[in-house]
Amino acid sequence: MADSEALGFEHMGLDPRLLQAVTDLGWSRPTLIQEKAIPLALEGKDLLARARTGSGKTAAYAIPMLQLLLHRKATGPVVEQAVRGLVLVPTKELARQAQCMIQQLATYCARDVRVANVSAAEDSASQRAVLMEKPDVIVGTPSRILSHLQQDNLKLRDSLELLVVDEADLLFSFGFEEELKSLLCHLPRIYQAFLMSATFNEDVQALKELVLHNPVTLKLQESQLPGPDQLQQFQVVCETEEDKFLLLYTLLKLSLIRGKSLLFVNTLERSYRLRLFLEQFSIPTCVLNGELPLRSRCHIISQFNQGFYDCVIATDAEVLGAPVKGKRRGRGPKGDKASDPEAGVARGIDFHHVSAVLNFDLPPTPEAYIHRAGRTARANNPGIVLTFVLPTEQSHLGKIEELLSGENRGPILLPYQFQMEEIEGFRYRCRDAMRSVTKQAIREARLKEIKEELLHSEKLKTYFEDNPRDLQLLRHDLPLHPAVVKPHLGHVPDYLGECSLTGQEAAGGSSINFSAAALAPVLGAGIGQAG
Repeated sequence: MADSEALGFEHMGLDPRLLQAVTDLGWSRPTLIQEKAIPLALEGKDLLARARTGSGKTAAYAIPMLQLLLHRKATGPVVEQAVRGLVLVPTKELARQAQCMIQQLATYCARDVRVANVSAAEDSASQRAVLMEKPDVIVGTPSRILSHLQQDNLKLRDSLELLVVDEADLLFSFGFEEELKSLLCHLPRIYQAFLMSATFNEDVQALKELVLHNPVTLKLQESQLPGPDQLQQFQVVCETEEDKFLLLYTLLKLSLIRGKSLLFVNTLERSYRLRLFLEQFSIPTCVLNGELPLRSRCHIISQFNQGFYDCVIATDAEVLGAPVKGKRRGRGPKGDKASDPEAGVARGIDFHHVSAVLNFDLPPTPEAYIHRAGRTARANNPGIVLTFVLPTEQSHLGKIEELLSGENRGPILLPYQFQMEEIEGFRYRCRDAMRSVTKQAIREARLKEIKEELLHSEKLKTYFEDNPRDLQLLRHDLPLHPAVVKPHLGHVPDYLGECSLTGQEAAGGSSINFSAAALAPVLGAGIGQAG
């Protein structure tokens, strides 16, 4: 019992205002990373911490940062207001989320600790005004922070006390190496630093040498993903690309996936191909990628979290596909250009209550699989990961399983043996839809959506600020219709539904429920089986 009590936030010597904010957030006890990192940080030590996505890393550095700032203001000599804390993140979305978390924790001390996010390039003028007021903590990407330092909007050499580098293993992948080195020249010689990362790769080791001074390294003995009682992981082998589209269409159209789901593909072209394919069957989805304005991306995530739509197609190719050292950010696979290179999807983005992650395309790296899977089964909620695999990708899948299994040597991705012959009646409809989604249709769809999103983001910005309720009416999953849409495909004839669901009805009429905690038994009663 004593050990259990020792884990409480109330035993860490935190300011009562922070404890109240923690209570309001519903955190009864710290996570493993918080339990280990917060006391060490409060002792003034530099930290290099590895913890999986969704493990509470943000609060692990935000709580001690706020505590140290509050303690200084309460007990130290009266000094001029200045920027004392700096948080560096690789993407604008992550900057927004870090700022939100810090502000939530500072709810009861907002007058004493002010937080500013300067990651959006289009808000330079307003950011300059904010920086003149010298907020206590600044959050931003390395490129934006460096820009403000070079313009003398921000001065850190005589004031900075705490530096945080979040998602450290992504910074070099984004091409921030040179900016980071230049930025460090503007910092004082002595400061406390935290490096937080989901993996320890050579980029993190390089950052360690640049940023940290005699750090304590925390390699927490926890799985990189939740255990099988919380996160169930499956693979399904599809003989052809057509089989992948057919299986996905069936799962979605027959409502065999329930709850909110994320569909991951490897390129922007694939994401729009998939959206236009599903659009043929009146299955609404929206695409989240770096070509869209930041305001649009944040709005998509917000509406997804509020339940406006249940399916988002995302790509992480520009973020996690084989980075080239020393080169600026640019083209991703197959010439997909990331017009906003600081836009990240796969890691850290705070999607709420995701029931299923579907890897329609096999992740490019084992690490990418971990970060995709980390979008579900968060905060003790159950989740499902289903990965579509072609026969030629089996060896790559083996590398992913090897990383996941570690020393257990047991199977992690259980086979999901879907009975494809049961859905052969849908194949002609699938082929019809695939033929309609041409390269020209995809190009037109991308162009149309970007134009519409730019219009909504810029011209209506002031209006939506004055009329926030109207913003909810702006949806991102409306049909694009550049491809020829055949209305009959949106309806499933009774004879097809009856044929495909015979086994399910015989088993008691329960459909496949991907949001259920006990997935395998439920699947066994339906079309597919997990063996």
